[in-house]
Amino acid sequence: MATTTFAINFFILSIISLFSVPCLLSASPPHSPYLLPIKKDPSTNLFYTTLAIGTPSKSFNLAIDLAGENLWYDCDKNYNSSSYSPISCNSKSCPEDAIGCISCTSGPFKPGCTNNTCGASAINQYAKFIFSAGFGEDIIVISQMEVHGLISACIEAEGFTSGSPLEGLPKSTKGILGLSRSQLALPNQLALENKIQPKFSLCLPSSNKLGYTNLMVESIDGSVSKFVQTTPLIINPDSTGVVSVKGVPSKEYFIDLKSVKIDGNVVNIKPSQLSIDKKGNGGTKISTMSPFTELQSSVYKPFLRDFVNKALDRKMKRVASVAPFEACFDSRTIKKSVTGFVVPTIDLVLQGGVQWRIHGANSMVMAKENVACLAFVDGGTEPRMSFVKASIVIGGYQLVDNLLVFDLDSSKLSFSSSLLLHNASCFHL
Repeated sequence: MATTTFAINFFILSIISLFSVPCLLSASPPHSPYLLPIKKDPSTNLFYTTLAIGTPSKSFNLAIDLAGENLWYDCDKNYNSSSYSPISCNSKSCPEDAIGCISCTSGPFKPGCTNNTCGASAINQYAKFIFSAGFGEDIIVISQMEVHGLISACIEAEGFTSGSPLEGLPKSTKGILGLSRSQLALPNQLALENKIQPKFSLCLPSSNKLGYTNLMVESIDGSVSKFVQTTPLIINPDSTGVVSVKGVPSKEYFIDLKSVKIDGNVVNIKPSQLSIDKKGNGGTKISTMSPFTELQSSVYKPFLRDFVNKALDRKMKRVASVAPFEACFDSRTIKKSVTGFVVPTIDLVLQGGVQWRIHGANSMVMAKENVACLAFVDGGTEPRMSFVKASIVIGGYQLVDNLLVFDLDSSKLSFSSSLLLHNASCFHL
């Protein structure tokens, strides 16, 4: 088997047409948008998409990871592809940060079992280990279009005696689609292939709905641009991933959060807790692999206190906590609107005074019958995982029905806040 491990503390396919996903973004010819469907897994609260890879093509559900540096998938013992071409160790296509050269001694030789192959990391933050895979090129189908020459990583997930590269992911998924700043992330590869600047969008759906990601965006449609705001994406000077290399900037997406307001009142959080220090600690990042927003304890405690006080002012009846949530309320004492429960609004005040407003649909979650909880969790005094250095990790629940556009060339994030305000959603515009 081609894979080895390193002990470090890691819809049957129906490729949709442009008309089966609400197209909030426009891309003019000759570059058509590369749209992929997104679904939410109710058991893990993670999000996944579907791609077809190889010849004959096989469907893979892949978890979406904004911190992921590549596309990797499980090419199990029954998988094969006549169009698969492994990247040799001395090839110009072998990335500079490859993890050496891997070979296969067990056979039979196939995707996932090749010799003299450029080594890739198959990283999953929920797995106990980092697993090595082989880089290769194969046909990938995106929006019914065959795309040739894209680099991905293939790994045989079965047969490991200590853990699995798929651990913690939705059961239906067989890998990860990485969307970070990495040159191997599909938006960057597609932009290079089409000679345009890298820009992609993300619109996560609520449960039982369909969202999408457009891997190659040229412009934001005029009907949407009027309520989209823009803020810089800042670079954390230190690595923040599972594999951290001193002096190498993080490939994750950080925003410059200046303060947090609840019902217009600023929460008492020290500015130093919101900024990135010289070691790369602190700051605010966006994650699709954290189901709910995590705040380190020093930030969470004043945030929770202020939210609860404002909630009680609204006559919301507090009830017993439901793990992992602390502030829970009798949902029958909370009014509802088009944006969900009518609760204290949360504003993330960003660079230049731009505000990302979070309404009830993104701040409250039904934890059980008649109990709605504040969908923010205490991240502890130290990061939940040793490689997560951010003070605030904005999780998937807070991103649902918010249109996000990541412009990697100008390092800017455009965001809509809740689309529900405009009688729209990621499922229906």
